[in-house]
Amino acid sequence: MGDVVIIGAGVTGIQAALDLANHGVKVHLIEREPSIGGHMAQLDKTFPTNDCSMCILSPKMAEVAVHPLIAIHTCTEVTHVTGDAGNFTVTCLKHPRFIDEELCNGCGDCVEICPVEVYNRFDAGVGVRKAIYKPHQQVIPDLVIKDPDHCIECGLCYDACGPEAIKKEDEEKQFDIRAAGIILASGYSVFDPSQKPQFRHLDLPDVVTSLEFERMMNASGPTGGRVKRLSDGGTPRHVVFIQCVGSRDTALGCTGCSTVCCMAALKNAMLIREKYPDTEVTICYMDIRAYGKGYEEYYQRAIDAGIRFIRGMPAEILETGNGMEIRVENTENSEMVVLFPDLVILSVGLRPNVSTAAIAKELGIPVEDSGFLKSENDAVRIVETIKPGIYIAGTAVSPRDIPDCVSLAGAAAMKAFIDATRT
Repeated sequence: MGDVVIIGAGVTGIQAALDLANHGVKVHLIEREPSIGGHMAQLDKTFPTNDCSMCILSPKMAEVAVHPLIAIHTCTEVTHVTGDAGNFTVTCLKHPRFIDEELCNGCGDCVEICPVEVYNRFDAGVGVRKAIYKPHQQVIPDLVIKDPDHCIECGLCYDACGPEAIKKEDEEKQFDIRAAGIILASGYSVFDPSQKPQFRHLDLPDVVTSLEFERMMNASGPTGGRVKRLSDGGTPRHVVFIQCVGSRDTALGCTGCSTVCCMAALKNAMLIREKYPDTEVTICYMDIRAYGKGYEEYYQRAIDAGIRFIRGMPAEILETGNGMEIRVENTENSEMVVLFPDLVILSVGLRPNVSTAAIAKELGIPVEDSGFLKSENDAVRIVETIKPGIYIAGTAVSPRDIPDCVSLAGAAAMKAFIDATRT
């Protein structure tokens, strides 16, 4: 039986790996980040049940870590692929971690003593991290990583590390994997709101993206789950969500609906109302798209919770002497509404992962005009590509929610299983 390579270790890649391994197939899970988990690890709750995101994901991550048929390759990227179905050679490049992975026990003593603090990409910039760090506390594998670009070589971490696992020098390593099939689950990136300067992201401190807000709401995040104005740390009295920032926008070429933004905004709006019942919450939307099982009922729960809905897209966010001002026309009744929010959340759309185009070119599979991967048949063979033995799944194909990603992961895994059993 042949091996299968899965590129991308978010919830889609993790689910596909578990499905294959539980059928007796050896799996190589390739992830360029220091930990598996992807974007789902950044989220606070999932809709429509409001279950803890990591309560769902973390057991799957732990199962992957101990499964005898799954090899995890973090800090690793695929650089070259040759061969065809049943006989691929996948060349990988492992970037230096500056840590002896055999010796490190993940205790974090080195992190505590490190004096350097820099931008934390996992916290979407709301928080900071050290020059030697774990992206979050539930990382798999449970290892730290040293950032050589920001390390000042003060030597404190070397003294603090009992196992002496920290390396002063490390090098990239290249290796090949023979595989019968490949699943590409490279995930997504979020729209850069600087392309919409009228919304003043990074200009006004109290304008944040939906992903930044997810980290703010998360109990393990940089604010300990407290919703606050970044300008002064106060609790906002009025929060406004602006939908479709980077979705359904022909001027920017983002013509499609990102599918998850409406429900994510409803979820976060209800969580705000639960935590801060005196805080007013308004959602400015183009259309509420509650398409999944239980989603329309979830929308009704949001209405019942006292959340205000205004059908209209604000033209801009204005800075006033007292804070911010938003003018928006309610297209349902032609009323001009003026809002004075303390915190604005931009519901940014889902875009293809920055690495998707390059890896698709290497694999010899096409991408659509949107930048997402092109299926052989969008209606029937959605996980198959024009190249036999290479399958696609999750948000690498199109924007979709977590249940849909898990479903596609299972479909891609079973297609790859057939290839693996033929060799």
